[in-house]
Amino acid sequence: MKTLLIASTLAVVAALSACKKEAEAPAPAPSSTMMSDNMAEMPMAGAMKHGMGAGMVTTIDAAKGTITVDHGAIAELQWPAMTMAFAVKPEQLSDIKVGDKVDFEIDWDGKTGTITKIAKSGQ
Repeated sequence: MKTLLIASTLAVVAALSACKKEAEAPAPAPSSTMMSDNMAEMPMAGAMKHGMGAGMVTTIDAAKGTITVDHGAIAELQWPAMTMAFAVKPEQLSDIKVGDKVDFEIDWDGKTGTITKIAKSGQ
């Protein structure tokens, strides 16, 4: 009788613990609706691409070697208009300041955009 009681108790405990355990669903993969600022529309990593754009300088961070440009669409990269930071060499910024309208060329590796040429636009 004692053995039957212990066996029954263990069976109930096992059944109850199995009932409380929820199946773990894998996390959903990021979708284009989860991405913001039109980044979902941008080409991803692959071959180096080159593009030309025009816009207005919104920030310059010489310590980080970046410049942020509020630019129009860049057809060669299939980018919509947006504000984006790019890597830049300090010597390219000698005549550029926040608020300047600029024409620029960039190389895009799918993750990082690097300014290859930048100049104040003819305004």
